[in-house]
Amino acid sequence: MKVAIIFGSKSDIDVMKGAANCLKEFGIEYEAHILSAHRVPELLEATLEELEKTDCKVIIAGAGLAAHLPGVIASKTTLPVIGVPIRAALEGVDALYSIVQMPKSIPVACVGINNSYNAGMLAVQMLAIEKTDLAEKLVTFRNKMKEQFAEENKKVEL
Repeated sequence: MKVAIIFGSKSDIDVMKGAANCLKEFGIEYEAHILSAHRVPELLEATLEELEKTDCKVIIAGAGLAAHLPGVIASKTTLPVIGVPIRAALEGVDALYSIVQMPKSIPVACVGINNSYNAGMLAVQMLAIEKTDLAEKLVTFRNKMKEQFAEENKKVEL
């Protein structure tokens, strides 16, 4: 099983690295593509067709400004799409609204502005539904996170 990470511009790389880092932590194969719904729509469509023929199960799509990419992707595939609004104009709120306000029957899941790590985590959770070993890794990750939090916040001095 693999995940595709798609975003519209080289300037989005730093934000989208979070998703890749999360997937790496869980040993999930992924591939990244810079594709624009506006500049290269034919290439985007061809790439989606190829992804559907492979073992790709989830698509993470980052977009800022007009932020059409996640919605366009969702309109062209039945694979689950997780949108990452990228801060650009209006601090990313415009991208957030563009991604979450999809029309009925063409959903896009959405995480917080610039929070591609959580998009990766949501993809992990989706894949863990069918993969027992991944589900176990996820439980271990969560338990370790809780232990670290408790340890770091044992003693608070104000």
